[in-house]
Amino acid sequence: MSYHYKIVGLLCFLLVLLPCMVVLIPMVLVDFQEAAGKVDALSSPMNDSSADTDIYINVKLSNPKKTIRIPLEDYIRGVVASEMPAEFEKESLRAQAMAARTYIYSRVKNKEATVTDTVKDQVYATDEKLKERWGRTFDKNIAKVSGAVVSTKGKIITFHGKPIYAAFFSTSNGYTENSEEYFKQPYPYLRSVASTWDKQSPKFTRSKTMSVASIIKELEKQTRKQIAVTAFSSRNGIKILKRTTGKRIAQVKVGDRIFTGREIREVLGLASSDFSWTQKDNQITFTTYGFGHGVGMSQWGANLLAKQGRDGEAIIMYYYRGVEIKNIKKT
Repeated sequence: MSYHYKIVGLLCFLLVLLPCMVVLIPMVLVDFQEAAGKVDALSSPMNDSSADTDIYINVKLSNPKKTIRIPLEDYIRGVVASEMPAEFEKESLRAQAMAARTYIYSRVKNKEATVTDTVKDQVYATDEKLKERWGRTFDKNIAKVSGAVVSTKGKIITFHGKPIYAAFFSTSNGYTENSEEYFKQPYPYLRSVASTWDKQSPKFTRSKTMSVASIIKELEKQTRKQIAVTAFSSRNGIKILKRTTGKRIAQVKVGDRIFTGREIREVLGLASSDFSWTQKDNQITFTTYGFGHGVGMSQWGANLLAKQGRDGEAIIMYYYRGVEIKNIKKT
């Protein structure tokens, strides 16, 4: 009889314990899953958004001088935040993200790439630098930039299945430039298109005054072409000989020597290769139209198109002709 009572007692205990286990086990599992989720979320500023591509970028920082290794999408966020004002429209930020991702992806080998954080490659800033720059608006700005990057995750611009040279610049003179009329390489997707709305950009015009002597000195030093001072002293000391498809200066005669508009722009530090000038005594004032080399996507143009209701993909299709937008996995 005592054995029978033990069996009955054990069954009663199990009947009481079972409902408790039903409640406790899910609670333990939920706590464990939430803890795991928190660890994953903290593992990357972009919430591991680059996991699909598993690509890492080695960035050589200028200050402090060290190299950091970060996931692709985190790198893109730092580039977009540095290359384009956070105040710009979200769709223009999305276009910038796709252009920046395409540029770096074309450099990737064995799922890694090494770049600087300067205009030599693409300007990049860490969160620490962005906090210094933005101050109290950091949280708002980084959320906006991150949203633009995440919404284009993995998307790149291709031509015939290959990543393009996704050139971009600040402000056009009203037109973008054919690539071979500024750079040497002709790219079929980098064609001149109208971007007349760029005139609304605060960077559309700039002026710079230099002495005749300093102009001659810099041109001779950088190009190694000797300029006759007497030829420069006449009223026609500077004369435009030819313009590009994008209305910039292709060739210009300075004194008795011929230079490209690009040479004049880069040697004299002008904002654009589309310029006019006035001379008073021995001083020449250059007025430039547009800001940057003019090839590819105009950033201010993209922002103004976004204000007109164009989305990031439409902006890309406008400035890069005949391209497709594809996911990295499908290229």
